[in-house]
Amino acid sequence: MKAFVLERYGKKRALRLADMPTPELRDDEVLVQVHAAGVNLLDAKIRSGEFKLILPYQMPLILGHDVAGVVVKVGPRVRQFKLGDEVYSRPDDFRIGTFAEFVAVKEGSLAIKPKNITMEEASSLPLVGLTAWQALVEKAKLKKGQKVFIQAGSGGVGTFAIQLAKHLGATVATTTSAGNVALVKSLGADVVVDYKTQDFEDALRGYDMVLNSQDGKTLEKSLRILKPGGTLISISGPPDPEFAEEIKTPWFVKQVMRLLSFGARRQAKRLSVGFSFLFMKASGSQLRQITPLIESGAIRPVVDKVFPFASTNEALAYVEGGRAKGKVVIKVR
Repeated sequence: MKAFVLERYGKKRALRLADMPTPELRDDEVLVQVHAAGVNLLDAKIRSGEFKLILPYQMPLILGHDVAGVVVKVGPRVRQFKLGDEVYSRPDDFRIGTFAEFVAVKEGSLAIKPKNITMEEASSLPLVGLTAWQALVEKAKLKKGQKVFIQAGSGGVGTFAIQLAKHLGATVATTTSAGNVALVKSLGADVVVDYKTQDFEDALRGYDMVLNSQDGKTLEKSLRILKPGGTLISISGPPDPEFAEEIKTPWFVKQVMRLLSFGARRQAKRLSVGFSFLFMKASGSQLRQITPLIESGAIRPVVDKVFPFASTNEALAYVEGGRAKGKVVIKVR
């Protein structure tokens, strides 16, 4: 099969188009013929080696964390899927590889694709949808009437999280540039701060939750807009000791994570608010809860640009540029 391969870590390193063996299926896996693959900042970060401690991948590596496609083969223990099913997924860590013609996905990480959207739209959803779900529903248990601040509202996670928070009945504040105000308002944002002309810390007060996706300075300011008892969930770091425990990382890595998050945890404690790091996990059952929200129109996919498979490197560069409105997708088939 054709695939875009990373030979070794490096910032802005080009992926190479290569002939690779079709993935070997494990008993509980499904072989998916890739029709479309979502592109995420996570792909660029793994390529540059930022996650080496957390995710020690072997090279050569096929990147790609989002897929929509068709089931072409099933393992002997698979019960929920059959040949010809249209599916979507965020494959598990160490089984990623959607920048390719085929990918093997665990049955438990797969779901039937929403019927009312295209393959390209479906491939834009799993990683950002699961990130928003695990932050707002699973960790924060966001309730009707609460106030949530979602940073970078026009980005991939932001466009999904705003819609999910509105569906849950929350009041939503977000940051974006002037050109994207109409977009984030159309998704349900109640309070929009233009980050180029305004400081969100001056505009926002007494929030129940913050979804942090930016740098350390933004995280510090975000902790201060929470009300006592509120919580900040960060998807951009720093990783905390709980996360280190969760992924059963070696002792020295645990110490590194403890040190990295020390400042944020100390500040959160001083302000009587919560801080936690979220590294999203693959989950077919959560995708199955997201599907009806897509099919009912409560949440719509926001796709900025679709690149042909041959332009995978350009798609990655476009995402890294940080100007995408919503998601960027590669059309493989």
